Amino acid sequence: MENYFSNLPAWVSLLFIPTFPITIYIISQIIKRGGIDAGLSQKQVNNIQLSIGGFFTIYLFYTFLLSTTGLLSENTLPPRVLLFTAIPLLLVLLGFIFNKPLYWKILDKIPLESLIKIHIFRFVGVFFLIGVYYKTLPVHFAVIAGFGDIVTAIGAIFVSRWVNEQKPWSKKATLIWNIFGLADIVSVIISAILTTKNSLENNTQSVIEITKFPFVWIPAFAPAVIIFLHISVFKKLKRDASI
Repeated sequence: MENYFSNLPAWVSLLFIPTFPITIYIISQIIKRGGIDAGLSQKQVNNIQLSIGGFFTIYLFYTFLLSTTGLLSENTLPPRVLLFTAIPLLLVLLGFIFNKPLYWKILDKIPLESLIKIHIFRFVGVFFLIGVYYKTLPVHFAVIAGFGDIVTAIGAIFVSRWVNEQKPWSKKATLIWNIFGLADIVSVIISAILTTKNSLENNTQSVIEITKFPFVWIPAFAPAVIIFLHISVFKKLKRDASI
């Protein structure tokens, strides 16, 4: 019988599972603060929080179903996990949220350091390296994905502090960090596609392990949300500079 759950030890999965619900909660709290500072009523803010929580709860459950029923487990090009989860989510975020005036109103009131701090969740990259240790992921793919995320997360700690302390170089540091973080996630997506292509052509190890629950949440959630957040930081820098 085909196994659609992770082959990593149970303790690794149990450690991983809370990561994304916690991240979603943190994002909703930051948006709540921005909404209050933007002059929204408590009811409006609560409705926004409920919408965020409800949407991502349904979305994570949707990816759980896709993963555990094996719909994402076939090694195809492009990877099904991108086609059925990451790309649709990115289209919603960039095509729908970016066109909402409310998004811009709240973004103007969210402190820049808060947008940067969210990326501390990218320490989740350590799970790629754990995958290498247990030989469930290709080394070249996992190293690119893991270390890139970890470096971005470490950078988020320092850059957010510099912004908060209003260091004279903080905006330039933010721009450099943001470019690196965006380039990192794009390189991970490209690496996943190239690794899949090589796997199909040469029968080498694939990235199918990250389509299994619970680690399917990484490709399903992280790329789209990370790209959205990085673009938001660029927008924030530009809008703050024009004030």
